[in-house]
Amino acid sequence: MINNQDAVRVINSKRNGAMIVPTMNANNVHFGLPTVSTDEKMDLPLSGAMGKASSLGLGLALAQPDKKVFVLDGDGSLLMNLGALVTMANKAPTNLLHFLFNNGVYAVTGGQPIPGAEQTDWDGMARAAGYASVFSFDNLEDLTTGMDEVLEAQGPVFVHLQVEPQVENTPVQFRQRQKRTVKQAFEELSQNLGVK
Repeated sequence: MINNQDAVRVINSKRNGAMIVPTMNANNVHFGLPTVSTDEKMDLPLSGAMGKASSLGLGLALAQPDKKVFVLDGDGSLLMNLGALVTMANKAPTNLLHFLFNNGVYAVTGGQPIPGAEQTDWDGMARAAGYASVFSFDNLEDLTTGMDEVLEAQGPVFVHLQVEPQVENTPVQFRQRQKRTVKQAFEELSQNLGVK
């Protein structure tokens, strides 16, 4: 299994100007993108909208076809919005990379197990939905050496990452907050893209 922060670090290191839409674990202040981002102005962290990062990423990819869009999704989040797989494959944005952080638990709500986690075939679902390319990694070395192939693949690309469960047990009211709100991130990203 891959450490969550190590996976995010590898993805961030290969972004080359890509927009990143992280949610849940990949967006956690302690072990997600905010701790390693090298281009925060191009990050659009999605908090409070579990299951919707893939849909937001699809909209960005369609609106900005010349820019890569990385969606950093959680297994629990994607489970809540499985229809997004078919929608993304049907719209077929060649610039979209959908990374699934599969840890088998709802990590930011206390570590409850994901229903069906043991038998869910994420790669198979992505292929059946019609993703152009599907990759799977369960160790850091393969992810690190495989990222160039992932980035060269025709999109939409699905990347299944088997990550270690890292559970956030701090009560919500005592958790460290993001530096930027979702509203601020939207405004900054719009300015950086020259969108009014």
